[in-house]
Amino acid sequence: MVQIVHLNGQFLPLEEARVPVLDRGFIFGDGVYEVIPVYSRHPFRLQDHLTRLQHSLDGIRLANPHSDTEWAVLVGELVARNEGEDQYVYLHITRGVAKRDHAFPKDTPPTVFMMSNPLLPPDPALRQNGVAAVTAADNRWLRCDIKAISLLPNVLLRQQAVDAGTAETVMLRDGFLSEGSASNIFVVKNGVLLAPPKGPLMLPGITYDVVIELAAANSIVFHVEPVPESTLRSADEIWLTSSTKEILPVTHLDSQAVGSGLPGPLYRKLDQLYQDYKATIMRQPGL
Repeated sequence: MVQIVHLNGQFLPLEEARVPVLDRGFIFGDGVYEVIPVYSRHPFRLQDHLTRLQHSLDGIRLANPHSDTEWAVLVGELVARNEGEDQYVYLHITRGVAKRDHAFPKDTPPTVFMMSNPLLPPDPALRQNGVAAVTAADNRWLRCDIKAISLLPNVLLRQQAVDAGTAETVMLRDGFLSEGSASNIFVVKNGVLLAPPKGPLMLPGITYDVVIELAAANSIVFHVEPVPESTLRSADEIWLTSSTKEILPVTHLDSQAVGSGLPGPLYRKLDQLYQDYKATIMRQPGL
């Protein structure tokens, strides 16, 4: 299978794609990215993802190289050129190629790269049995709402989980839950679903939005509010969410059982709601 990508206006095989070494994404990590899940060849909530992309571009003062309509056409064509009913499309935009200088270059066209990969559901065993996680101090910058390509802090935090043989690092900042190194985090305490509020210290996840919407539509009590570390550590259930992980229960945190040490009843309910939603709504065009 030949993987087709898009680079600066051209569709070509991945092996032929090249970026100059002076690209500011390579030199400075000066760029942003977006990940769009595709179900049955239909991009899911494309407009929400493009809105988040625009927020990231605005955050680094980089002009959007395409209109939403143009992005939709490019995403659709990339999906059509690659195999698989379910894919995830990765968009990567840098400030372009220029001499190495911290200041923004003038009149430099951005580098636009897109690729698609198979979107595989999480291993059913993970949904059935749960995953383990570790905690760490959130030592990233103060604009985590920007989906920046300079992900070294997240890489280091994620590696802590790998080194510990766990699935994720759950981050804490100033005594409160922020998010995972590559996911959003939910907590269940006394039957109430708790979600940290969106803000500069957390990436606004699209799956996060879906979970909140499903909870609201199905009479599940939830609060969007700061979650203290003490609540996280005494939680009855902990979940992690992302477009590729969907919803996974965290059954052990820092080697300690979360609740009973098994996926909890509210997780079972919400996961079933999510799977039903995925099987129907997510696979419809335009959603």
